[in-house]
Amino acid sequence: MNRREFNLHLLAAVPAIALPAQQSQLRVKGQRVNQHLTELAQFGKTPEGGTHRVAYSDADLQAREYTMKLMREAKLEVSIDAAGNLVGRRVGSDASRKPLMIGSHIDSVPAGGSYDGQVGSMGAIEVAQTLAENNVRLRHPLEVVVFQNEEGGTIGSAALARPLTEKDLSIVTNSKKTIREGIRFIGGDPDKLASVVRKKGDLAGYVELHIEQGGLLHQEKINIGVVEGIVGVNWWEVTIDGFANHAGTTPMNQRKDALLAAAKYIEAVNRVVTSVPGRQVGTVGKIQAFPGAFNIVPGKVATSLGLRDLDAAKVEMLYEKIQAEVRQIEASTGTKFAFQKVTSSLPAPTDARFRRAIDEAAKQLGFTTKLLPSGAGHDAQEIAHICPIGMIFIPSRDGISHSPREFSTPEDITNGANVLLHTLLKIDAMNL
Repeated sequence: MNRREFNLHLLAAVPAIALPAQQSQLRVKGQRVNQHLTELAQFGKTPEGGTHRVAYSDADLQAREYTMKLMREAKLEVSIDAAGNLVGRRVGSDASRKPLMIGSHIDSVPAGGSYDGQVGSMGAIEVAQTLAENNVRLRHPLEVVVFQNEEGGTIGSAALARPLTEKDLSIVTNSKKTIREGIRFIGGDPDKLASVVRKKGDLAGYVELHIEQGGLLHQEKINIGVVEGIVGVNWWEVTIDGFANHAGTTPMNQRKDALLAAAKYIEAVNRVVTSVPGRQVGTVGKIQAFPGAFNIVPGKVATSLGLRDLDAAKVEMLYEKIQAEVRQIEASTGTKFAFQKVTSSLPAPTDARFRRAIDEAAKQLGFTTKLLPSGAGHDAQEIAHICPIGMIFIPSRDGISHSPREFSTPEDITNGANVLLHTLLKIDAMNL
């Protein structure tokens, strides 16, 4: 049985949860949540129609003020935690239960789009407002969280899962502020970060609505993606050392051409990664030759390697296969490769019960679903260290994200918010 068949088996094995009649009839106000997205997009709006709202910028600060206003209108008790996250709370009917959390982020990449993260944040606030307007109180306390600086390294959500280090706080961001300065700028307190850290078990669960940063749902005309997990991300800096020499006088059979070795390496990465069935990806995303002149055989190349998959063992297997290819390239070109790992995050599988709740909620609302992995990182990946997680994807037109051309239809956004609402209600009924 492969992983996908196993996950589908898990979906079928988890008992169904029926909602009370009043709850099953609840729906969000689609026009309102889409209007909120339109208004939010004005903060940092670019001439191309996208959003430039990097963390800790003036536009970010203005957008946060707007978002807190919406949270208060949704009858949430709003605060800014020491890490700078926006937190809206509502008490539950059972004081013995741990909180359920929903949310996402509103910061963007430089010159990005107006949907990545923002759909999940506005969707979560809309869910809270729908519950308030219909006088529905969850058994669990509810926390709606808008995490700060997701695009700069999931900083706000990481602060809940572990203490941020001095190295973390010293990173200079796209706003030209360090993370420490940025946290102060948005109303947090970097000297009190210990107060933000949650222990495993402090939360009953977390669910995040997000656009799919890929084209599967759009291409296959599927309404809702049920995320089976967030892939592990592994990056290496790769250096190839050859020997720089005169391009006119060095015979071809006497060269130690680092760029030729790099070309063979890039082809080998693609060949190895595509030789195994699955959704794993491998990328060589940068390359620079030195000294970089017409008349010099390249003596050095700086390049990279990125591997991602839901299965950490598969990533390690692919890396070993690439290393075997590299040894052959070294022998044939007279060069030497060096790999230095710069990033390594473990895969974060979603909870089987939450996957079932999402799938069931979507189908009961009349939507088609697809089980799929997330190839991009999310705040949910950090929160997975402390509680069960679930993720809901909606289509992004042509699979475009991190671009002014990023777009999800108002209908898909409304659908996603309704699935989030009904998933939350189903999870609230579980014995977590």
